[in-house]
Amino acid sequence: MGLFDKIARYTGPGEEANAFNAEEFGTPAKSLFTSTTIMQLFHHIDVKDENDNIVYQSESKFPSIHDKTDITDASGRRIAHMERKLFSLHDRHTVSMEDGTEFELSNELFHVVRDVINIEGLGWQIRGNVLGVNFQLYDGADNIIAVISQKILTVLDQFRIDLYRPEYEETVVAILITLQHILRDRENSETATSASISSD
Repeated sequence: MGLFDKIARYTGPGEEANAFNAEEFGTPAKSLFTSTTIMQLFHHIDVKDENDNIVYQSESKFPSIHDKTDITDASGRRIAHMERKLFSLHDRHTVSMEDGTEFELSNELFHVVRDVINIEGLGWQIRGNVLGVNFQLYDGADNIIAVISQKILTVLDQFRIDLYRPEYEETVVAILITLQHILRDRENSETATSASISSD
């Protein structure tokens, strides 16, 4: 295990979980992988299993102030709906699961190095480096639910989800997709700010 493996914890389909993650959390029950397609009119995310089969998808049209997004399984059944709350200072997003569970995520606590983010409505926490996208999900009893890592040096926003509590699979997928939207919005906002400053 080298220093690079400790920083870049993403491993691809067919590969074992990162050695540092396995040492700290054990062998995951299963792993999922995401990839993103961003075109002019839509933002599409595929979530695949280790055999490259699509198990979940999300698609949203943009630009849209609401960022309304449905997340569906491979059969087209909707598992969750996500949208941005209007009149929020921190790009707060609400997620409604089809089982009736609702929760919120906001970028107000995102920091550069270490984050501890409470997921309102679930009692869960995100801990780790969200902007570097190596982070963990814990439940209210401090049990590990999932470890999520991003593939660095790629323009496709590829992520690996190592699930330790597979019964929460759909909720974890919805959380990651929401985080991707929040991070994309932050990047777009920073780009717009930089462009505005440059034109002054």
